Amino acid sequence: MDNSTTSQPKVTAGSSQTYIVFTAFLALFAIVGFALYGIPFFYDFMVNDFGFSRAEVTSGNAFGKLVVAPLFGFLAGWLIDRYGPRRLMMLGIVLAGIALVGLSHASALWIFYFFYVFNALGYVFGGPLPCQVLISRWFDKNRGKAMGIAYLGIGAGGAIVPILATNLEKNFGWQNALTILGVMIVVIALPLAFFIKDPAKVKPLESIKKEPPVSMKSIFGNRNFYLLAFGSMCSIGAVGGMMQHLKLYLRDLDFTQAHAAGIMSAVLFSSLAGRVIMGWLADLLNRKYVMILIYCIVAFAIMLLVLPPFEGKIYLFAIIFGIGLGGDYMIIPLMAGDLFGVKALGRTMGIILVADGIAESFFPVLVGYLYNDAAKSYAIGFSVLIAVALAGVLLVSFLPKTNDLAKA
Repeated sequence: MDNSTTSQPKVTAGSSQTYIVFTAFLALFAIVGFALYGIPFFYDFMVNDFGFSRAEVTSGNAFGKLVVAPLFGFLAGWLIDRYGPRRLMMLGIVLAGIALVGLSHASALWIFYFFYVFNALGYVFGGPLPCQVLISRWFDKNRGKAMGIAYLGIGAGGAIVPILATNLEKNFGWQNALTILGVMIVVIALPLAFFIKDPAKVKPLESIKKEPPVSMKSIFGNRNFYLLAFGSMCSIGAVGGMMQHLKLYLRDLDFTQAHAAGIMSAVLFSSLAGRVIMGWLADLLNRKYVMILIYCIVAFAIMLLVLPPFEGKIYLFAIIFGIGLGGDYMIIPLMAGDLFGVKALGRTMGIILVADGIAESFFPVLVGYLYNDAAKSYAIGFSVLIAVALAGVLLVSFLPKTNDLAKA
């Protein structure tokens, strides 16, 4: 009798963990993979049909996140820490779907900005933040691997969306293609999010129960918070600046729509390997050094694009940059959990994601302004991104050596 009652929760917890990882995978697949990486695929159509400039189309992401992140980032983290991620996650999924439908008909700049606010709300409420808290609450020793598997959704969605968008655009036109992608976000991500459970009702983690309460005052008074926040801003800014302009850069090289989509997919396919490798390393090695490695990879990959042309350069960039991209977003919550604990992860990452969102939205606009129209050159803009990524390496090097496994 006793054996059967004690063994049942383990089975339930294990199956629930699998469900949680798959739910997070699909949410990131749709909200980040389809929305964040799918919309830039349509920028050149918006430039041609709506008359927007490169700086304007890349400023939509900036406008949305600059409006949403400061107002809702901490609130979203606080709500997730207090009530769990389920309801907020469902709201975010719906808002992300509406955003793409609206953007497909945003012929005026104010409409474009309006629906990019919806996109930013979807990202904050339904994207990485609730998924990070979900994984951290359900996993302890294998948290890095679980986070890596869940974050495969970003790479998978981002790799599929250029090819899917190309075929949809060819058959239905680019506006209908963007509308279809918006509907698909809701259909893919919403059903599983509806059935999310609280881990405390199944198998609360001992490590979380032992964590002392952490106040925001103590977090704000800790220099490691600022090192992590500004260090992550540097690398996320570099990645965002590169990804938002990649399609436009490839079109300057006279790549066809299909060829450009293939390169973008190669980056995201490579990021799948990056997430698995970096997730595995994050459980094996000190996470500070894994973070530094990721940021160095990002800087080196962008550096390839400012070098003189050589055969296979763009494909080498796609592989290396994809690996760095794969680990970039994933390593931040792992470091935050190590430094400040899982109980405060929603609030901590809510603030850090605000900072990262600002960087991710600011640098694409800066690169757009630094673009040399006469020479069709991104040399100055990409050089700035390299310097910013290396600044992130420097900041992270001052973080302490810490790891959940070392504490266990």
